[in-house]
Amino acid sequence: MFPSALLIDGGYLRAIASKSGIHYTPDFIEKFARRCYDPAKEDLRRILYYDCAQYRGKQTLPVSGRLKEFQGSDKWLDDLAERELFAVRKGVLAFRGWQPRRIPIAGDTLSDEDFKPIFEQKGVDMRVGLDIAVISATKTIQRIILVSSDTDMIPAMKHGRKEGVQIVVVQLPMPAAQSLAPRILHHSDFKRLVGWPT
Repeated sequence: MFPSALLIDGGYLRAIASKSGIHYTPDFIEKFARRCYDPAKEDLRRILYYDCAQYRGKQTLPVSGRLKEFQGSDKWLDDLAERELFAVRKGVLAFRGWQPRRIPIAGDTLSDEDFKPIFEQKGVDMRVGLDIAVISATKTIQRIILVSSDTDMIPAMKHGRKEGVQIVVVQLPMPAAQSLAPRILHHSDFKRLVGWPT
């Protein structure tokens, strides 16, 4: 049995689940996490989930100039953190402006509804990388199962492998998810196909 840790990039999982028409909830995340490891071969010690709370704040709408208040909540992350084996690592969601909902923009007049907000996750990649480094240094985990398609993870993956940790990368269901980048596969030990929970 390999002592194992599962690391989930929540922004990535949520985006692919949304493309597949899945309602993204703590129950779904927990069921998906249980599909990512092999209980016959892996002793799952921890599930680390990385994400940002929904945005809270006021921003000026792009056409009318009125203020819009975003009233996001992180209650769902607190719910997830209370579940067995889960630990939640929170980044920050930053507002980056507005973008048209449709391109090209049709019609002679524009309204605020023609635009949607742009948000960017901050600090998630760094937290994943730090946790891979810490896990590798402690020598208590022999296998890391990683749910992410971000090539920024590669330096941390390389470090983990140098320290003797096996890296398993999870391929989410296609066509909603693209194939993992060859560079990610080059710096992992195994690729695991994981389907959506039923």
